[in-house]
Amino acid sequence: MRSFREVHIIVLCRGDFEEEKVDEHIYLYPTNSSSRIGRVFDAVRIGRSLRRADVVTVQDPFETGLVGLYVARFFRAAFHVQVHTDFLSPAYARHSLLNHARVHIAHFVLSRADGVRVVSERIRNSLLASRWSLKNAPKILPIFVDVQRFRLPPKENSLRSRFALFMLRVLIVSRLEREKNVALGISAFASAAPNNACLIIVGGGSEEGSLQRVARQKNIVERVFFEGKHDPASYYAIADLVLFPSKYDGYGMVIVEALAAGKPVLSTDVGVARESGAIITSEERYADALKEWFGHGSRSAELKNYPYNNFEDYVRAYQDDLAACVRYQKTQ
Repeated sequence: MRSFREVHIIVLCRGDFEEEKVDEHIYLYPTNSSSRIGRVFDAVRIGRSLRRADVVTVQDPFETGLVGLYVARFFRAAFHVQVHTDFLSPAYARHSLLNHARVHIAHFVLSRADGVRVVSERIRNSLLASRWSLKNAPKILPIFVDVQRFRLPPKENSLRSRFALFMLRVLIVSRLEREKNVALGISAFASAAPNNACLIIVGGGSEEGSLQRVARQKNIVERVFFEGKHDPASYYAIADLVLFPSKYDGYGMVIVEALAAGKPVLSTDVGVARESGAIITSEERYADALKEWFGHGSRSAELKNYPYNNFEDYVRAYQDDLAACVRYQKTQ
């Protein structure tokens, strides 16, 4: 991060964390708030106490975006908004009343941003199609993934012997939360998979118990394995297919990782699935598409349109995006 003179990071969080100087140029300030709304006011208080910034960048256009907008106005700094979530997907607003409110907050915040960074072409197209009044067209700057790590399979992999009884291994790597729609993947596997196939689920979350019940109800519990949270690299190496059934997603790091590992991905049309080379289907046709893959689908795949050769490429692109935001703000 030496590309920047100083980086001051306000972390909206609960807990009892200490302020931290990560190195000579990077500082972390936890809000240690007792409530979600308290995080907003605590972040504003911390922001006002810092030295003047050239640019304020925020990780989302929602509550964090409101904080950033206020702090940017306070310092008369450039205001840069990052969008990592496909919040204009109808499924996003349907997820909760909070998400519904966040769509309106995003409209307010984004219309006041000097620069907008999005992580996928899908989000950019959604914003442009919305006809919202933005100062500048969104810049596509995907999330960095160390794809080389996934292209080189682990030398030792004990998972192969663990799942050796199964000729075909289907993998889901996901947070086990409602928007990730893992239940669709389990149901599709139950109706489409042959008896010599298993489903491996890597990840944890609040839906784990209900997903285990789905597996029992579908009578496939002996072929579904809940592995918990693990580094997925070893699992990609033994997988024949990766499922990504999300209702909405801004990016989809799992899609990039799996394709980098040479594994086909069956995905709903979310995030970077289409532009990266995944097999695209709808929720309604997910089971049919999975059955088709078992019949004659490709057992290999290739990651497409990944823009970075290394982390330094990503840092330069990020720095250039912030610099363009500052230049624009100075002309206004």
